Amino acid sequence: MAQQVASAKRQQDLQIQYSNYKETLQAIAQKIGDVEQEAEEHKLVLDTLTPLPGGRKCFRMINGVLTERTVQDVLPALQTNADGLKKVLDELLKQYRTKQDEMEKWKKKHNVQVVQQ
Repeated sequence: MAQQVASAKRQQDLQIQYSNYKETLQAIAQKIGDVEQEAEEHKLVLDTLTPLPGGRKCFRMINGVLTERTVQDVLPALQTNADGLKKVLDELLKQYRTKQDEMEKWKKKHNVQVVQQ
C-alpha cells in the first residue's frame, strides 16, 4: 500500500515537472513569435524607407505619440531596433533549444514516455 502511494506520488511529480517544461517551452515559443512579427514589421518599414530621399518627411510612433521626422533621422534608429530584435530572437531560440534538450535528458533519465490521447 505504501509503495503504491509512493509510486502515485512519483508519477504525479513527474507529470507536474513535464507540464512545467511544456509551459516554459510554450512561453518561449510565444515570445519568439512576437519578436519575429515585430522584426518583420521593422524589415518592411526599412525596405520601404531605404530608397526614399533622406529629407523626405515621415512619421514615427514613439511611446504612443506620432512624431514627424525625416527619413534620414528615422532609418538609423530603425536599423538599430531591427538589429536588437535579431539579437533577442537569436537568444530566445538558443533558450528554446537549451530547454528542449534539458527536457529530453530529463525524459530519458526518468524513463518518461508521452502518451497522446
